[in-house]
This record gives sequence, C-alpha cells and structure tokens, in this order.
Amino acid sequence: MRILGIETSCDETGLAVYDGERGILADVLYSQIELHAEFGGVVPELASRDHIRKIAPLLKQVLAESGCAATDIDAVAYTSGPGLVGALMVGACFGRALAYAWDVPAIGIHHMEGHLLAPLLEPNAPQYPFVALLVSGGHTQLVRVDGVGQYGLLGESLDDAAGEAFDKAAKMMGLPYPGGPNIAALAEQGTAGRFKFPRPMVNRPGLDFSFSGLKTFTLNTVAACKESAEGLTEQDKADIALAFEDAVVDTLAIKCKRALEQEGVKTLVMAGGVSANKKLRQILEQRLGKLGVRVSYPPPALCTDNGAMIAFAGYCRLASGYQGDDLAVTVKSRWPMTELTAVDQQSSSAEGV
Repeated sequence: MRILGIETSCDETGLAVYDGERGILADVLYSQIELHAEFGGVVPELASRDHIRKIAPLLKQVLAESGCAATDIDAVAYTSGPGLVGALMVGACFGRALAYAWDVPAIGIHHMEGHLLAPLLEPNAPQYPFVALLVSGGHTQLVRVDGVGQYGLLGESLDDAAGEAFDKAAKMMGLPYPGGPNIAALAEQGTAGRFKFPRPMVNRPGLDFSFSGLKTFTLNTVAACKESAEGLTEQDKADIALAFEDAVVDTLAIKCKRALEQEGVKTLVMAGGVSANKKLRQILEQRLGKLGVRVSYPPPALCTDNGAMIAFAGYCRLASGYQGDDLAVTVKSRWPMTELTAVDQQSSSAEGV
C-alpha cells in the first residue's frame, strides 16, 4: 500500500510517499521561515497563500522522486487538524480533490498523532505501551500510548508551549525566528551558572506545564541587562540563552520522569520540533537511562512538520481496515487526541510497521 501524505498545518508544506513494504519512498518539504522571519512569527494569511503557491509543484516533485505515477497511489492522507484553519484547508481541499480524481480513499490525520507515530518509522521501533512527550511550537503534552488511537492525556501546557516560549524568548533578545535553533546555538557560548531561571510547576503535583512565568523571568532579566552600564551585550544574550534552555530542558526531563514512574512503563517516545534539541536528547538519555528507560525519537528531518509522518499515520489507520473519510472537507483548529478512534492492533502495531 502506497500512501501520499500532505502536511500544511502551519508554515511548512510537506508531501511524502510511504510504501508499506519499502518505507518512505520520497519526502519533500518547503519551509516558510524566510517569509515569516521579518514578522517574528507566523502570519496565517501569508502561510495559506504560500501553501497554495507551492503544493502543486511539490506534488509533481514527490511523485517524480518516488518513481510513482498517480495510478500507483492507493490512498491520500492529509493533516486535518489541529493547526491554522486557512493552512489546513489548503492541504485538505487539495488532498480530497486528488483522492476523488484518483478514486482512492482519503483520510484526515491528526497533526500530533503524526508526530507521535514518527519515531515508529525508525529501525527497532518502540513497542507499546509507552509515554510520549510531544513538544513543538504549538503543543507540549505528555501522553500515554497503548496503541494507534489509544491515547491518554497525562499533562499539557496551561499556557505557552515550549517551542512558543523559545520563539518569544529569542525575540526578547533580538534573535531571528525561529527561536529554538537560535537559542540553542547561542547557548553553546553561554557561561553556566551566571543566571538561574525557575523550573515552573516542578514542585507541584501533576504533569501539567507552564512556561509563561519563565517567559516573564526572561523579559525581566533582559531588561535588567539593558539598564546596566554596558547594556545588553552578546555575552549577556549567550548566558541568558543557556539559562533559559537549561530551565526548559530540566522542566521537561523532571515531568517525563514523573510520568514514566506514574504509568509504570520503561519507554519514552519524544517527537515534535523541540525534540530536535540536542541538550534535551542528551539530558533525557542520561537521566532516564540510569533508570533503565529507553528514549526514542525520530531523526531531525522528521522532528519538524513533514509529509512522511502524515503518510505513515494514514498507513497505520488504513492498514487496519479503515475505509477512509466521506466527501466532506473537515478541518479543526483544536482537536484533542483523546477523541481519536483506535485501530485494530492486530493489523497495525508498533513492531514492524
């Protein structure tokens, strides 16, 4: 079974072809970072227009690179939420139109389910049950996973997601968008211990997150440096970046350990754009490895939004016998993962899919 995956939830246009026996045949991605950089964040209307401009050329490219013709595609999977409604509509309408023209099933995929399942594309894929840390620009969640569609929300951010906090902290220091990679790079030049940032909500019971206070602390620290005799120096920025990154990573690691102990499982799956952060991977592997926990995550190319994860999620659902959606085009800006239906685990499992 060959699935065309389409991802247009935010500021990346991603298309991929996944083959149930051979894996990812082609994966192409167009990023709108340069388009939105001058605004310091994503402008929804511009994002939608750019998806329209790029999606047809990317379809032609991904079919060519995969060596497939339209007649070789058995189904079309597209992101139907959560995300920016205008951006989602581009991929959903395009995907539904292709499926109708090619007379194949179409299936709307939950964006975060795509991220969650992406690590299963790796060799020696993790087995159920596991705890997933979904950490991106729009979401920070801890989820218990017992199978495809079998999700239990353990905790989530009550305000800013971790990725959003990175973007806002970077903007405070005058760093380019997106903030995560730029803060991580600058933090390598920082002096450890100069600034001590809080670890929000780690001393409270539960698994929810909050990064708004950390954002305010960063703003106040930047303001204090600006008021000094030397002003905000490049070394100040590096030291703040290091303290901020350490605070976010430490907070995520503490909550992950707590979630694993609460659920009694020994596997953590991490996905989403922030999961590409090298320090986060290092700290989780060090701390959880001592407890006999396996930490699994996709390669950096599959951490950010991409069509391959959507194609694979579509494959997991269609391989279970699901026949696809009806003709209605439905997108959702908000969509709890707990509303998703489970699939037949005998047809589609974490081992060997």
